[in-house]
Amino acid sequence: MRSEGGKRPSDSAVEARYLLMPQQANPYGTAFGGAIVAWIDMVASMAAQKHCGKEVVTAGIDSLTFKEPIQVGDHVVLKACVNYVSRTSMEVGVQVTREEPVSGKSAVATTAHLTFVALGENKRPCPVEPIVPETEDEKRRYENAKVRVKARKELLKQMKREV
Repeated sequence: MRSEGGKRPSDSAVEARYLLMPQQANPYGTAFGGAIVAWIDMVASMAAQKHCGKEVVTAGIDSLTFKEPIQVGDHVVLKACVNYVSRTSMEVGVQVTREEPVSGKSAVATTAHLTFVALGENKRPCPVEPIVPETEDEKRRYENAKVRVKARKELLKQMKREV
């Protein structure tokens, strides 16, 4: 459902669940970071595509923090939501939770923020519908994303001066 002037973050939220298998883990029984990153990119791209209704490409992973190890046999729950929309790009936040299937204990294992660009029919960046945060949590994530976007642009500007 759309709000006045754009879409709500909840309209494009995506949740996925996986079971961490031995082939996705290192010899110590914990998840390979690359396996988790692949799942993050997949679920985040689905949220971005759901928001804009267009093909999307990953422009960058702005932050990725591993907080807790995920063990073989754990259930892995990924929740993705569009936090912020610029003209042709979107920031998507992903929270990865590990759940122990027997005890039911869970903990946030990984968090990430990714940027996606929407592509039009000619495979060129195209405008994206605005996001309209409604809940306090959505508004907090929106404001935090604005800070990250501004910081990223400033950093890129400074880096270009160095070249």
